[in-house]
Amino acid sequence: MAALRAAVPVLALLGLYLGPAAAVTPLVIWHGMGDSCCNPVSMGYIQKLVEKKIPGIYVLSLKIGSNLIQDMENSFFMNVNDQVREVCSQLATDPHLKGGYNAMGFSQGGQFLRAVAQRCPSPPMLNLISVGGQHQGVYGFPRCPGESSHICDWIRKTLDLGAYTQAVQQHLVQAEYWHDPLKEEDYRKNSIFLADINQERGINETYKKNLMALKKFVMVKFLNDTMVDPPISEWFGFYKSGQAKETIPLRETSLYKEDRLGLQEMDKAGKLVFLGVKGDHLHFTEEWFDTTILPFLQ
Repeated sequence: MAALRAAVPVLALLGLYLGPAAAVTPLVIWHGMGDSCCNPVSMGYIQKLVEKKIPGIYVLSLKIGSNLIQDMENSFFMNVNDQVREVCSQLATDPHLKGGYNAMGFSQGGQFLRAVAQRCPSPPMLNLISVGGQHQGVYGFPRCPGESSHICDWIRKTLDLGAYTQAVQQHLVQAEYWHDPLKEEDYRKNSIFLADINQERGINETYKKNLMALKKFVMVKFLNDTMVDPPISEWFGFYKSGQAKETIPLRETSLYKEDRLGLQEMDKAGKLVFLGVKGDHLHFTEEWFDTTILPFLQ
């Protein structure tokens, strides 16, 4: 008993010195076009991989709708602003996330999670990892994911006919981040999602402040991407205005030079991370994921 009493102050002292074991930061993931939250060969695989490599982690794979079919359909046809609003509600009511979370978005899920960071700072997003996200939008769909080719054929025709009409903007997800470098004024005026979160119509200081609160903003570009046009959008670059051949990197864009989102300041602070991976869109190895992405989650 005396030995136990003597040990108590020592244990207390050790507890004060070492502190409590650090909790594992939760992870929120958002899938891309034509995918769903729990597809065993995509998001389900990623979730299991993270859970295996980081024991005890809580992973929320976002589902928009009441089932997997709705989730997949909504990635094509549900207004993105409504989707972001729904996700913000999910995050705010999840008790696992109240202390903050890391976020990882795949393809269009990357820019959607950036919108969450800008619009919904509570609970706080700590790090954002965008895996093939098109942050300056797209100007074409060269190839379509999975079994959705017939849908994408229809999407291409619809976008060609009128991407910036109100009806198309309200009901076609891909139109909401369609960025026509030949019609910049139409894009700035009528894009209901991307032009807003990229501060094309004016500066929302709250958007800027919230994005700059991130510890790291990691952008992964696929170096052999045949699905995103132009691929440099994955690193926040885009076509030079007025044509669709020459591209410019982020640091040469007006968005960066005018620092409308705080990206220039984040860059100087070392918060922006640009990663390139060999392969087509969303094609990467488990080894690459383990060595390159997992360190941002631990």
